[in-house]
Amino acid sequence: MTEEPLETDATTRNRAPWRELWRTHGVVLLVVAAGGALGALARYGLAQGLPAHPGHFPMATFVTNVSGCFLIGILMVAVTEIWAAHRLLRPFLGVGVLGGFTTFSTYANEIRGLLTPGTVVVAFAYAAGTLISALLATAAAMWLTRAGYERARRARVRSA
Repeated sequence: MTEEPLETDATTRNRAPWRELWRTHGVVLLVVAAGGALGALARYGLAQGLPAHPGHFPMATFVTNVSGCFLIGILMVAVTEIWAAHRLLRPFLGVGVLGGFTTFSTYANEIRGLLTPGTVVVAFAYAAGTLISALLATAAAMWLTRAGYERARRARVRSA
């Protein structure tokens, strides 16, 4: 007969926060993971459609990050200013899907790869172009979403 090791008070105390975290946030963690998987699959599909060529502007990552920022701008205005969303929608779409879709780690790695003689200009154009385009896309999406919502709201008031 083998004896089970006795749990010490320290072992029990170390596990307690994880159990509490899982109990209170487990569903959120699951929806973030599911959304992240979907976003990563979408990014992979886009990368297959726009393959990268060494020494050239990484168009797939650029399009991914700029379009992802545009969608994040729409989502954030929609769920914070237009309607009350289900508590899991923002973690699923914002953190999960769009977090898995956008890839600023790949962006940084591609910049590093382009910092070689002959492609330094491409690296700087890519670095600055992505940053500026992503910020402008987010701002434009927020403005367009607000303006579209306001226009639709006014049209409903006029037709009522």
